[in-house]
This record gives sequence, C-alpha cells and structure tokens, in this order.
Amino acid sequence: MTDQLEPMPDDWQRALAIVAHPDDLEYGCAAAVATWTDGGREVSYLIATRGEAGIDSLEPGKAGPLREREERASAAVVGVTNVEFLDHADGVIEYGVALRRDLAAAIRRHRPELVLTLNYDDTWSGTYWNTPDHRAVGRAVMDAVGDAGNRWIFPDTDAAPWDGVRWIAVTGTDSPTHATDATDGLERGVRSLLEHRAYIEALTTEDPETYARNLLEGFAREQGKHFGNRPAVTFRLFPR
Repeated sequence: MTDQLEPMPDDWQRALAIVAHPDDLEYGCAAAVATWTDGGREVSYLIATRGEAGIDSLEPGKAGPLREREERASAAVVGVTNVEFLDHADGVIEYGVALRRDLAAAIRRHRPELVLTLNYDDTWSGTYWNTPDHRAVGRAVMDAVGDAGNRWIFPDTDAAPWDGVRWIAVTGTDSPTHATDATDGLERGVRSLLEHRAYIEALTTEDPETYARNLLEGFAREQGKHFGNRPAVTFRLFPR
C-alpha cells in the first residue's frame, strides 16, 4: 500500500456494485455508499446469488429468501433502493461466458459510470484463502465492463451497449490506490451490516452489534492511516 491514498473520484452520478453474496458489500464498503448517496449519487446493487448456502444451520430453500430480505433492508440503510439478484448457485459460481453475459446485461441496464466489486485475488491479506465465488464474480466484472460496451459481444441483451463506465473500483484488496472518507457514513455502515442478523448470529457467538461495530470501525481506522488518519474505505481504482 502506498503511504497516502488518493481520494476517490467524485465527478460521477451513477454506480453499480456487483458482488457474489448478500453481505459482501456490508463488510466495509457500505459506509462509502452511504456517503455517496448522501451526496445525491445513485448506487444500485447486483448480487449474483441469494446466499442460500451461507448459513450452515438453515437449509438453502429457507436461507435464500431470508438473506435476500436482509440484503434489501441492509441496502436501504445506506440509501440504496435498487437491489437486483441473479440466480447463480451460491458456492459454485463458475467464471465463464454465461456469467459475463449476465453481468454485461446488467451494466447495460444500469448504465453506471462507476462499477464496484469485491476483492477477487486468491487471498485476503496474503493469508486467508478467498472463496471461489468472490474470485469468479470479481474477475467476470472486470471483463463484463468491456463486454457491455461492445455491440458485437452479447448482441441479444435487452438493453443497448453501454461504454460509459469510467472506472472499476475493487474494495477489500491488499493493494488499494484510492479511498473515501467514511466519517459520515460509518455509523450507517455498521447498521447496514447489522441487518444481516441471522447471518451474523450463525457466524459468531459475539453480540451482533459489538461484532459489527468492532469489525467495521477497526477496518476504517486501519485504512485511515493511509488517508490522513480519517476513517476510510479503500479501493483499487482501474480507470477506463
């Protein structure tokens, strides 16, 4: 990581965040989303699965609808009203043409200037192995942005080609280049994660609010060391 990160661009109006699971955006990025929507920007979410395999104690047929409800409530906390789910199977998403097509079609529908996704590297912090779903979706996002702008690739989608994406921003990466001040959005970021109560309660025996607050405030403080010591959410920014 560089000593001090650049601020994220702010001369945009529409963003589309594309991730694999409900809760992927709430583990850090939602605080930035709250800041952006406060500024009048439009952010939409596209979730590739319904997270149906994410709760060991709950069968997928019940977990999927529950996690979808939790994600919609979570998004509303940070000013996001447009949440779209694809129907890829949780845990076994495959990178390939079918996934690229679904994502390119969504980019064409939403016409974003900024596309967000989650760390798709093999590891987190060089230590913890990343999941196949995160790796597949993140890499497909990077390719689908180009696909969306090419009228000869996936010409049968409902929406016309869109070549207006100006940046792709990857959150959760070990090599960020930019950051957003999370001071004003951090509390709502915590409350957004807390909407995933069933998931958190299955994940840890710790009090959910204590868990969410300690985790997100700790992330923001640590990332802020490279952003003027302000609470921050960091991104690796790829201009186009």
